Amino acid sequence: MDVLRAHDPARIGVYTLLARLGAGGMGQVYLGRSPGGRLVAIKVIRDEITDHPEALARFRREVETVRAVRSAYTANLIDAALDAPPYWLATEYIPGPTLSKAVAARGPLPAETCRALLAALAEGLSAVHAQGVTHRDLKPQNVILAAQGPQLIDFGIARGAAQTALTEAGVAPGTPGFTAPEVLMRNEVGPVADVFALGAMLAYAATGRPPFGHGDPAGVSYRAVHEAIDLVDVEPQLAALVEWCVAKDPGARPGLADVIARCGVRTALVEDTFYGGLAALGEAVPSMSTVPPPLPPPPAHRPLGPHDMPTATAPNGNGYTPTHVTQPSPATRPRRGKRWLIAGAAGLAVVVGAVAALVLLPGTGDGKGGDGKNDEAGPGTTSAAATTAGSDEAELQPPAYVEQTNPSRDWWTADPNAEDGQGACGLPAEERNEHFQASISAVDSDAAYTAGKVRIGIRIGYIAPQSGPYYVSVSVKPPHAIDADTGKPIEGVPQANLDLGYTSKPVEMGYEWVELTYPDDFQQTVEGKKYSDAIPVANDPGDWTVLFLHVQGTRQYASIDCRGFVSQ
Repeated sequence: MDVLRAHDPARIGVYTLLARLGAGGMGQVYLGRSPGGRLVAIKVIRDEITDHPEALARFRREVETVRAVRSAYTANLIDAALDAPPYWLATEYIPGPTLSKAVAARGPLPAETCRALLAALAEGLSAVHAQGVTHRDLKPQNVILAAQGPQLIDFGIARGAAQTALTEAGVAPGTPGFTAPEVLMRNEVGPVADVFALGAMLAYAATGRPPFGHGDPAGVSYRAVHEAIDLVDVEPQLAALVEWCVAKDPGARPGLADVIARCGVRTALVEDTFYGGLAALGEAVPSMSTVPPPLPPPPAHRPLGPHDMPTATAPNGNGYTPTHVTQPSPATRPRRGKRWLIAGAAGLAVVVGAVAALVLLPGTGDGKGGDGKNDEAGPGTTSAAATTAGSDEAELQPPAYVEQTNPSRDWWTADPNAEDGQGACGLPAEERNEHFQASISAVDSDAAYTAGKVRIGIRIGYIAPQSGPYYVSVSVKPPHAIDADTGKPIEGVPQANLDLGYTSKPVEMGYEWVELTYPDDFQQTVEGKKYSDAIPVANDPGDWTVLFLHVQGTRQYASIDCRGFVSQ
């Protein structure tokens, strides 16, 4: 459970938001409180996919599935909004850690606790199957260890017997390592595939390790199809039960009633002292006094600054703004002055004591200070001489590229405890634009962590037409300084990369999504010329930073948002 962030809405529907519970492929999940004091978990579909009919159809199907599946092992549907964005559903809030968090905190579960947990989950899954629904994404992150017993959550890709699949061609549903071989090879989805996932989850609980190892999703899936599951050091009888569940031949797997009988439990799971200790790992619900108040609206007649955007209320009137970043005061805002570049090519690389030197490139004035007052105005730079007669605003020309000025100290770091690729940047944004929206995803898969191409979407949403163009460039920054000749990290250079990275051509923002692909649409520009192509993300594994820059000239820009992804 995390505190609300500045860009999170204060309310969704009639519910007051208290905290963040997590995030998934479809959206963000919040903890909310009803007017009468009931706690709910609210899943809000990501704003950047609301324009995709297939995504909306999948979300509506999830609502109907949760509505239909009512049992002691699932969170019941409380409310939903499907007519206009933001689309959301609210279920009863079930306190407790996920199985993945519990194992991370306490290590592998004892064999007896594993058997009791397996029996309880099998009983819960049997109740789901009795409604004609297969879950299709059973994994440790989708099991909550509640005080009253385990709960199955996230029916985002669940499917009823009469429902049509909404899976992309060539993309199997589920999570690598927990997806059955017949699903991976033939997209044959059925109740026995859930049994396979159930067995894989118990292998994880008993060992504390991914059932088919770490690594690239394709490699994990290959091992799930062709190799044995990891059951090293697992009690023989429990290992045999898990192997039965994860048989490669779906016809050889047991029914859920057989699983329960084989577990041979004699007491309730809630009486298991080890399980009770796990359930106690659930986080306390924040009180209203600890919830930050919503940001106050801007004054009605405040004059707009050169980087501000007009404010407006969301179309449905609930004040929902998907992205909001803070604006430092002019006294504290970093200034972009001289152009810096971490030297990488032969003749430019300077390494002293395993530390890369920063090279001040030509054409940057006399080198006094960092405010840019003595800098020469390069191509595309907006200066006082470029202002139009009778106007205090600079005449903005469409910039053709972005060129680095000062060293870039914006670094995104992944949260090692997060399950869905969350992280944070070390510096705040330099400008505020609460209407800017962005998305980052892998081009070739649904995985948040990617070693392939990256799709980056940007737009300005929920605003009235503005008086002039608003240009945005995206900067994608590797974790290390890169040698332009080899496209690989420079040996001996410290982790901190002070380079701006590879930038896209600035594009004019509007309501429509603009999609960019890394590395295809990115390069590095120095002195108005292309310096190097963008490198594949696989060349530098680690935490990559993605900066979104409001651009007014090739050397005049300010960050409005910072995100990132992990390259494997």
